[in-house]
Amino acid sequence: MPRYDITVTGRVQGVGFRYFAQLEAKQRELTGWVKNEDDGSVRMEAEGKEEALNNFIRALAQARYPAEVDDIIPLTIESVETESDFRIIH
Repeated sequence: MPRYDITVTGRVQGVGFRYFAQLEAKQRELTGWVKNEDDGSVRMEAEGKEEALNNFIRALAQARYPAEVDDIIPLTIESVETESDFRIIH
């Protein structure tokens, strides 16, 4: 299955964005993780069916206030077949 390394920029820290991403990923049966980066962005890796991944990225772009997404940068990476869920990394 495809896997993306996704960086999201904007006002995405301190606004519940990681929890939002986790909820959206679980609804789409994606595996992977999400974490805050030191530069203020949020980074994640998500793996699953192509259509589910595309819908996930669209959902991230539509995050509600107080989050404000400026950009989403997905890069295709190697899959990790040993994961069974989508988790938040602190």
